[in-house]
Amino acid sequence: MDDAQDNLEENISFSEKLKKYFKNLFDFSSFDKKTILYIIIFIVLIIISIFLLYYIYFIDKTILYRVVIDWFVNPIHNLGFLGILLFIVIMGIQGLLIPIPSEILLLATGIIWGLIGGGIMGVIGSMAAALLCFYISKKGGRPLAKKFVGEKAINLADNFIHKYGMGAIVTARFLPFIAFDPISYTSGLVDMDIKKYTVGTFLGSIPRAFFYSWLGSILGIVPPVDFDLLPLAEIEAQSVFFNSVLLIILAILVLMFIMYYLIVRYYGKKIDVEKSP
Repeated sequence: MDDAQDNLEENISFSEKLKKYFKNLFDFSSFDKKTILYIIIFIVLIIISIFLLYYIYFIDKTILYRVVIDWFVNPIHNLGFLGILLFIVIMGIQGLLIPIPSEILLLATGIIWGLIGGGIMGVIGSMAAALLCFYISKKGGRPLAKKFVGEKAINLADNFIHKYGMGAIVTARFLPFIAFDPISYTSGLVDMDIKKYTVGTFLGSIPRAFFYSWLGSILGIVPPVDFDLLPLAEIEAQSVFFNSVLLIILAILVLMFIMYYLIVRYYGKKIDVEKSP
């Protein structure tokens, strides 16, 4: 009888906690209008990204390859010197949309400019995307993240950044298949110093940019590309390659999220135990 009552109390307690969680999740009364606007932008970008992922993998599997070539490689190549400005703008926009990761566009720099030129442009474009993502995330993502994962999780991330600082950013940027844009968003979510973030991003972007530029330069794609003249088998083969790069990046991103969640739970319990008498 007592056990049944305890279970009932636990269920009621969980129910109340869940109710309180969702009530807090949709309560934006404590934020000013500017912060709410950034939160809305952040949410809209997530929704658009999810839709684009669905379209890429279930509607048209060649769309990512076609978009990169038609909207990125061909226009930038045809514009010549002015294409550099277009490249920087597109890299900034790309940073806000998960289904077009920077790694895909860094591949394209090798197609357009070759190994050296592509690597240099990749570093410049990476910096533009990284700073834009960081700013949007800091203004709209941090308050939203606190609602989803709680202040304890954010504080743990803050402590990690304070402890390892620029070294963590350099390491994360340096590894080619660690997704670039989520690191930018995460850095904005935590209490990261902008100067350390910028220097760390620059240093870590150099090997990454040149790696993907080299990869793009050996694909054998010579711009401008006319899809009407390409065999369907070649288009599909290149599309599979681009989609595979995206899939690897997404898989690592999910793994990073799971690891972060488990680490937060572990250290959260450890802190609670240390605080308890």
